[in-house]
Amino acid sequence: MNPRIGWLLAAAALVAGYFGWGWPGVMLAFTVIVFWLLLQWGRAMRVLRAAGERPVGQVPSAVMLQSRLAAGMTMLQVLPLTRSLGRSLSESPERWAWEDAAGHRVETDWQDGRLVRWQLLRAPDAPANPEAPLEAGRDA
Repeated sequence: MNPRIGWLLAAAALVAGYFGWGWPGVMLAFTVIVFWLLLQWGRAMRVLRAAGERPVGQVPSAVMLQSRLAAGMTMLQVLPLTRSLGRSLSESPERWAWEDAAGHRVETDWQDGRLVRWQLLRAPDAPANPEAPLEAGRDA
């Protein structure tokens, strides 16, 4: 959600609470806003704790990661897909990368906290058949 819309909704809840029930309504709206912020904080901490327990920049399959990415995703939406923190490539423009055991790498470009571009870079010794890394990674 756009932060501006969220703050507008919070202000609208405070105003509606005041006009509907007076100061008890304002306190109810304030309590709901704080509860929502605590839920978001807890979600962010859960995602970061899980990602922090894995090796930096490593994913099980870079091919699967790149297929699940979408423009406009936030880092908080990408981290559960990668299950690890990315390796920073540059700060301006903001670029992060994740690599799998086969050497395939996904590089992502970010602008204003949103994913704008990504590309899959195959390992130099990867076969010409793009399906080969997927077949090699499947369980028999």
